[in-house]
Amino acid sequence: MSDLYVAAGGGGDPLGTLIAARTVTAAPDPPLIATYAWERPQISDTPGPLGERHFTGLARSVGGAPAFTPGTRARRPAGSTLPRLAADLPARLLLLDPARGLSALAGRIGAMAEAAGGRIRIVDIGGDILTHGDEPGLCSPFGDALTLAACHLTGIPTTVHVAGPGLDGEIDERTLLARMPGCHALTPGPAAASAAARALAWHPSEASALWAAAVHGARGTVRAVNHTAELTGVSAKLYHLPLDEAVAHNPVARALLAERPGTLEEAADLSHRLTGIHGLAPEDARTPRQDPPAGGTALLDRAVAVKALREAAAGAEHVTFRYAARALGLAWTDIPALRELLGGDTPLLRLT
Repeated sequence: MSDLYVAAGGGGDPLGTLIAARTVTAAPDPPLIATYAWERPQISDTPGPLGERHFTGLARSVGGAPAFTPGTRARRPAGSTLPRLAADLPARLLLLDPARGLSALAGRIGAMAEAAGGRIRIVDIGGDILTHGDEPGLCSPFGDALTLAACHLTGIPTTVHVAGPGLDGEIDERTLLARMPGCHALTPGPAAASAAARALAWHPSEASALWAAAVHGARGTVRAVNHTAELTGVSAKLYHLPLDEAVAHNPVARALLAERPGTLEEAADLSHRLTGIHGLAPEDARTPRQDPPAGGTALLDRAVAVKALREAAAGAEHVTFRYAARALGLAWTDIPALRELLGGDTPLLRLT
């Protein structure tokens, strides 16, 4: 028997979800993690969540669900980090394809969970799954709300886990703690965070990297691409609350359950109506695509690079490696080479 973990927002959430799974249970088997293939524009030229038709080499897993393997490939112009994650994470990654609407998504999640023989555990890194829809920093509420509504429709017992409150820069830590009064918190151990280390060495996820760093004991101010985070003792925590409480916070999830839109586009339009944010628009469209300079890190001097990063970080004690690459005019794919140049063997680069 195994619980089904659902990475609420896609992107880099499977990394944090693995850390959560290793924290919640000590079972030796690789956890089952269902995730959207919802990538940033820097990774995929195909907007919105990718579905089965965007991949070759998917395998079949529990409940007939499509599963990623190291041999899975995205069909161009789509791109995805999930095949490589399937190789580098000790987990089984299952694809959530919301293309056919809310009810079909709920049916797929339900089949996965029933075949696994356990319950559902939704994991959100940062906490925007508890949005009220009007927070000034909110930028990606749709995927989380869709996950909440779909899991509610399954009727299967579901727990919602919030990892690293505020680390995604959308809702601040204090506000989130006020929305989880009395919620029990777990503190992952370093071994749980280390389970994702191989993938964190190259993946551009910032929220999962920030959480892993907090678990390893990092504290202080961190400059990320679109926000500045403060790592505190709370940042290392994993909170959990009942599904109904999470849905009660989230107006988009409640509207999805009330209106039952038949298509993904109708569901995204509903999210836009309530929050002003269209769920199928690229999350970081406000950050223009950059063409990396010829030569990548080969032309960089370590001392010059560190000096430039300290100036760009404006007093922050750490930077994410995705921010470091961006600040130095590099692509996210240069992160491993940048780590080697700067000597970074932790989720964040310390500047002080």
